[in-house]
Amino acid sequence: MKNSIIQKSGVEVYDFFSTHIEIQTERTVVMMTNKVADIVNNNLSPKIIINLSRTNDIRYINKFFEAVNAKLNHGGYYIGCFETLSSRRERLPQGTMPLIGGLVSTTDFLINRVLPKTIGLKRIYYCLTQGRIRLLSKAEALGRLVCCGFEIIACKTIKGLTYFVARKVKAPTFDMHPSYGAFYKMPRMGKNGKTVGIYKLRTMHPYSEYLQDYVLKQNGYAASGKPAEDFRLTSWGKFMRKYWLDELPQLLNLLKGELKLVGVRPITTRYFQDLPDDLKKLRMKQKPGCIPPYVALNKGGSLENVIQSESDYLMEKARNPYFTDTKYFFMAVYNILVRQIRSA
Repeated sequence: MKNSIIQKSGVEVYDFFSTHIEIQTERTVVMMTNKVADIVNNNLSPKIIINLSRTNDIRYINKFFEAVNAKLNHGGYYIGCFETLSSRRERLPQGTMPLIGGLVSTTDFLINRVLPKTIGLKRIYYCLTQGRIRLLSKAEALGRLVCCGFEIIACKTIKGLTYFVARKVKAPTFDMHPSYGAFYKMPRMGKNGKTVGIYKLRTMHPYSEYLQDYVLKQNGYAASGKPAEDFRLTSWGKFMRKYWLDELPQLLNLLKGELKLVGVRPITTRYFQDLPDDLKKLRMKQKPGCIPPYVALNKGGSLENVIQSESDYLMEKARNPYFTDTKYFFMAVYNILVRQIRSA
């Protein structure tokens, strides 16, 4: 087994695997496959499955991961690899021929990234390619794993491929309607803990929502109040967030009565866990808003500033329920237009 891994992927890859788990066991299976049937029809009962074939070449990625999940007992390990968008760009001929390389990179992105996620065109794409050369972001590949019931233990890029060690922690989510489009709904906590679908323009790669806990465990929060070193964010997403362009669809939530103009931020249940208990109780009584208090109070978006600004707002709202939102609205407009406050 050791020799087969080294022969195919190299010593560094074997050392990476061995650093995180003991792979030299009788219940370790090493394979190179992109077919679900090879997992389902395997008669062994492995504790560890090592697949040296790229995830990019698997036609039905989630079904494949779900089959691996079903084959393993709770606590079992799946080890694999994938090529990221950035790694693909690095191996394309861009350095010596920038113009031609840029054209090749753009064409590759449109064919192997956009077409597989476009309704009406993806069937043609899979008929022609069998899904064996598609582009995957790091966020999508790892997010699919978490969606399918795995916890990411370790991740490392070696010679252009990103290798991962994942552990089975639960049954798959079986997300039958994943979101790939630019316009989508995010589940957020509303008044009384009710889940509200908040409309946004996409700033992250698909399946990023499954990785929030992983990113926070790796890097914690940045000074902006967002997860630090967040690889889930796209390049255009950074620009859209800076000028709040991604928030514009929330006007639909405002018209539907799910949000108000000014109020505490609609947040995830994971973010809610990091708030103090007294703020949690105050938040549950209020409908979230499009414009958060920290913008009106000219404070940063760090967790500490958000907690303080939301506490100040909610306390003032309790004392003066009729004019507080109006006051905070004009304060926020002044800060955005005159002080040129930007989002993180």
